[in-house]
Amino acid sequence: MKISSKGRYALRLMLDLAINDSGEPIRLKDAARRQNISEKYLEQIIAILNRAGYVKSVRGPQGGYVLTNRPSEYTAGMILRLTEGSLTPVEYAEDGSDGEADCATSILWDRLNDAINDVVDHVTLENLLEWQMAKANSYVI
Repeated sequence: MKISSKGRYALRLMLDLAINDSGEPIRLKDAARRQNISEKYLEQIIAILNRAGYVKSVRGPQGGYVLTNRPSEYTAGMILRLTEGSLTPVEYAEDGSDGEADCATSILWDRLNDAINDVVDHVTLENLLEWQMAKANSYVI
């Protein structure tokens, strides 16, 4: 399993919305500039997040996007599965038709899958926000 730029950028965009939440909508072009990501690419990603109800679009000259929930209510797993689909590291036929399910290696793949899910399902956007703030504070001289 390799997380694509779409998944990575979706996490960064959601984090940017959380960091810059002042009660006012955040313009996508501002997030694109701060994250050094193409605005066109973020438009594709924000559409996915908007359809899923993770963000809300606010129209008008002062418009932009806001999170629909608190950062603690989003997990990295929710965001990554939305943009990436399955996070399973190895696909094999569970009915054993390819022989993989009956092989001891399937235990390794199942444990790896469980470990990945355990991490992404227990790290929230709020955790990322805290980690980002700690990282930013560690650079202050």
